[in-house]
Amino acid sequence: MPYPHLLAPLDLGFTTLKNRVLMGSMHTGLEERGDWARVAEYFAARARGGVGLMVTGGMAPNREGAIFPGAAGLFTAQDIANHRLVTDRVHAEGGKIAMQILHAGRYGYGPDCVAPSAIKSPISPFKPRELDEAGIEKQISDMVTAAIRAREAGYDGVEVMGSEGYFINQFLCSATNQRTDRWGGAYENRMRLPVEIVARVREAVGADFIVIYRLSMIDLVPDGQSLDEVTQLAHAIEAAGASILNTGIGWHEARVPTIATSVPRAGWAWVTRKLMGKVGIPLITSNRINTPEMAEELLAGGAADMVSMARPFLADPDFVAKAASARADEIAPCIACNQACLDHTFQGKLSSCLVNPRACHETELRYDPVAVAKTVAVVGAGPAGLMAALVADQRGHKVTLFEADAQIGGQLNMARVIPGKEEFHGLVAWFQTLLARSGIDLRLNTRATPEALRGFDEVIIATGVLPRDPQIDGQDAPHVLRYTDVLRGKAELGARVVVIGAGGIGFDVAEYLVHQGHSPTEDLALWQREWGVGDPGDHPGGLRPEGPQPEAPARKVTLVQRKAGKPGKGLGKTTGWIHRASLAAKGVQMLGGLEYRRITPEGLVVARDGTEELLAADTVVLCTGQEPLRDLADALNGKGDALHVIGGADVAAELDAKRAIDQGARLAARL
Repeated sequence: MPYPHLLAPLDLGFTTLKNRVLMGSMHTGLEERGDWARVAEYFAARARGGVGLMVTGGMAPNREGAIFPGAAGLFTAQDIANHRLVTDRVHAEGGKIAMQILHAGRYGYGPDCVAPSAIKSPISPFKPRELDEAGIEKQISDMVTAAIRAREAGYDGVEVMGSEGYFINQFLCSATNQRTDRWGGAYENRMRLPVEIVARVREAVGADFIVIYRLSMIDLVPDGQSLDEVTQLAHAIEAAGASILNTGIGWHEARVPTIATSVPRAGWAWVTRKLMGKVGIPLITSNRINTPEMAEELLAGGAADMVSMARPFLADPDFVAKAASARADEIAPCIACNQACLDHTFQGKLSSCLVNPRACHETELRYDPVAVAKTVAVVGAGPAGLMAALVADQRGHKVTLFEADAQIGGQLNMARVIPGKEEFHGLVAWFQTLLARSGIDLRLNTRATPEALRGFDEVIIATGVLPRDPQIDGQDAPHVLRYTDVLRGKAELGARVVVIGAGGIGFDVAEYLVHQGHSPTEDLALWQREWGVGDPGDHPGGLRPEGPQPEAPARKVTLVQRKAGKPGKGLGKTTGWIHRASLAAKGVQMLGGLEYRRITPEGLVVARDGTEELLAADTVVLCTGQEPLRDLADALNGKGDALHVIGGADVAAELDAKRAIDQGARLAARL
């Protein structure tokens, strides 16, 4: 059997999980939409895909504990009936599902939020109300009630959310719990809340119900818990009646990345390993585990009893089934980009997935077989063209894919050379695997012409983009390069570089320029030094007292933009801060509100408030946006409804693979 540890059953005494895979909790926004058939199909698809146990997104135990006003929870008989639709569907597919009980505490985005102490979070605009003794009792009682209702709704268990800086975690740390009563002070008092919650939940739901406790293994905030304290809590939670310990990594306000693509794969499993053998109930490891090989290695090596993967099940609901049937290379890879999942969540949008636009859209984006097969030409094997071709082929159309280059991937091939974006290698490899197993006629090194496209029923133009001409005086000098030259390795670079344009591409190019040697994403010890991560056994909270210690930059880089304000404001909602912090640590100067006057042999002459200054540089790199490459589309204008333009050829946005893949999938789904 492939992956013998990963696919081994896990006996919990009163029930058995069919494998060691947990689909971790993700807030998708589906429950708040009120379309419960859609919620049910989302979870049913993952149950069909073979996952051992799923955990829902966080359900509020009461109004004051909600992440935002109107967040989902089990408050009424109708709520219970709605959730019963989900659990019935999951059970019909042979799956098991637990409901996460999440109290936001001071992270609540509403004026009614409550906490152990009235200390405002740096990531929320609302100062919480400090709970009195009766208020604490109400929160405990409401969580117990939520667990009882979860059982009534047909769930197989609950997960008590005790990590990530939410309500329970806030009681555990002295920085957020400054109480002097029996709920504060010594650690025995601060840990009273989670132990009481778990004990009372177990008493309320009975012995034959899964109770998972999400334990913060490393807080990554000042005055966080020590390893001894975490271990002490784990023992107490086990004694209180938990079935499983799941691990959480870092608070949401921590200034250390925990799940972004630049975090090394399985970069936090070493923390979970420290608890192995110290508790008698199964222990789950989590964060940045996205292949069955990596999961198997962790389990075989004794890092945990079970592996939690969340976003990989957005990318591919059939992750486990494909692994079990020796088709792991067909698993759509989670590249940890956050662009369609977490970024959407924090923008109040419905979550999805860059590599799988059907995630959370299973009922409305369908790849149904066609009644009549058409001949379809797709021009351009970048992300938009690849997705359109593969979906059209899957549905039964006869597809020919033209690509002028010698390889597929388009702009993905530039993205994957950026340090911290190594996951894009796996995305290109996945596209190559699917192409090889499809019926698509792939024609590399072939520039499509209007003549070559005659006779096709449908023509899809996905020819991508060209770098925009910024028309700066002096831009044709030999020391001036376009970003495409730099990222394709075709350019000599000086010791001092000015990057013009501070959008996503400008930041990527700057990241590429400051690194030398291997990427920290592929060297855990180096990455930990760069972000100041230490052992919680030595440093409570897991932060080194000396702070981040990045390696010296490969060259001096200045990043500039015309727009006033701080560069990088338009980057990803949940990852932009990482890019800004990473470059700042490498000494990159980031300047906004500049007028580009001219490029000289000495560098870039800019004006700020009418005053000229020289930004000295040996090399100047142009990252000044893109324009659609539409020549072929314009030449084919007469094809009418049979001509479709997608991706960068439609709208030139900054390396926007999310939009390109979504467009390609949706077009092919309706052909």
